[in-house]
Amino acid sequence: MALRRIAIALLVTLAAAAQELPLPPRPSLAPGGREVAQQVQDVPIAEREAELTRQILSGNVPSFLRRLCPVAVTNVDGGHTHWAVFFVAPDYLSVGSDDDFFFTPLRPATAQLIAERLDACLPTPKMVDAIYHAAAVKLPPLPIPPTPAMTTVPVFLAHSDLLRAQRTAPLGLLTAGDKKDVVVTARLTNAPGKVAIYGWHNTNGVAIQPLYLGHTAEWADYSHGIRLVQQNVIVDGTNSSVRHILADPKLCALLSDEGPVEEPRYPAFGERISSFTLAPDVRVQINAPAPENFASNKPVWLIFYALPNGSSIAQTAGRILAPGEDWHFDIQHIAAQTRFLRALVTNQIIVTVYLEAAGKSWPAWRKTHGDAGIPALFDSVKSKFPTNKIEITLASHSGGGSLLFGYLNAVARIPDDVERIAFLDSDYGYDPALGHRDKLIAWLKASDRHALCVLAYNDAIARLNGKAFVSAEGGTWGRSQAMLRDLTADFTFSSRTNAAGLEFHTAAAGRIEFLLHENPERKILHTLQVERNGFIHALLSGSALENAGYEYYGERAYANWVR
Repeated sequence: MALRRIAIALLVTLAAAAQELPLPPRPSLAPGGREVAQQVQDVPIAEREAELTRQILSGNVPSFLRRLCPVAVTNVDGGHTHWAVFFVAPDYLSVGSDDDFFFTPLRPATAQLIAERLDACLPTPKMVDAIYHAAAVKLPPLPIPPTPAMTTVPVFLAHSDLLRAQRTAPLGLLTAGDKKDVVVTARLTNAPGKVAIYGWHNTNGVAIQPLYLGHTAEWADYSHGIRLVQQNVIVDGTNSSVRHILADPKLCALLSDEGPVEEPRYPAFGERISSFTLAPDVRVQINAPAPENFASNKPVWLIFYALPNGSSIAQTAGRILAPGEDWHFDIQHIAAQTRFLRALVTNQIIVTVYLEAAGKSWPAWRKTHGDAGIPALFDSVKSKFPTNKIEITLASHSGGGSLLFGYLNAVARIPDDVERIAFLDSDYGYDPALGHRDKLIAWLKASDRHALCVLAYNDAIARLNGKAFVSAEGGTWGRSQAMLRDLTADFTFSSRTNAAGLEFHTAAAGRIEFLLHENPERKILHTLQVERNGFIHALLSGSALENAGYEYYGERAYANWVR
């Protein structure tokens, strides 16, 4: 045991010596902190934070903040002791030089953006406690009486001056107690548009500020500090990431006292995210533009996306993988594809609604709960947007198609405000005997705004470990062919096949489109159809923006929108 502790200590020491924020060198002509403060003190907050972000990411950061400090934590689970070491900036984010810097309170979205550019994150409340416990320098808090000026740069600078005068220890030592932390917490999923703050410990170790989510995400006052935490964590001797640990039910207690935190971040890209559960056993996450981008005179394009079997909302939304993370985070990227659409489609407010069934299986959910209540799920979300005209898309991937066919079973006719239905390799449940054909045809004929897009590949000839895994009739290739044949009785299709073996079948001036990959190499293309701009194309097919800046089954057009 003693040897193990020595080995761990040596590993931590070696790792800590190499941990630095990946900032460029501070420019030789960079302004000092006081000069930057004077430059931004009279501009609107958005411009102020844009300039502070530019200064920080260009390297105008004190040298003492760059070398990270290790913080060790342990937790016992099932009789086994886990240990971890995470690495944090020695103090709160500042602009300027070692001799002339000021602490920069920021709104959470700006702090999140800077953190992600530096492969870092914001701490949880439990991590803030651990940082305070590990700090070599524990400063008593110095509150300023609250006034309307507490959110202004002159007060930020005045508080920075107080903290610098208070400090006698050398810069670069792990320091705590001087600010409250902007933190991430599981409670943010039910508090969209809020900032979470915690900490400002007294010297007895008790935090002045309990976890608080009463301020909007636009609020940043002099007491707020941005502590950068490196994403990389050493857990039981192995490299991992903060977000991976927080999502792991067995390891999350190392860094969280709230259980798993699946989305330990604030929305970026001008987004507002809210999560909730609808009975029975349906988890919902809404990704909408931030309130300032939510114009009441524009229609809301409400895109319901029924998740594939086995994937969580976070995995479906997608992100850049960290070491050791599950590959499911890198196969759909619906969040990034949504951002691409928002940049392209400017006359609508695009809102994506992720629908995850208990057990991560819509077919299993329907066996338990039936179909009768499905329309109410959609109506419940729709009711959250009462001031705008609503234009609905029903989309799904894989087993998520089961939810859409359950919806078709439950309604006598498809409502007129459902303007698009998109099956992304998900039409396994198509059955004309259940009225699917007749309802789809009646809906398509009811309005020239109604569009249907079906993406599929020849899964009947695909091989998994050398063996077939679906029948010719039961896979999406067979079901898509059956749907296509059924629709040809009422619509005239034109067809062509490109050199890559992709069949295009279109009708009704492009409002109906089937893209069927012949799959000559017998590969499993199930998720590639989504990843390769499939979500984008399924929502734009037949419109004036089809193929605008992207190609279905081409390279990721949304790569710059992946967080």
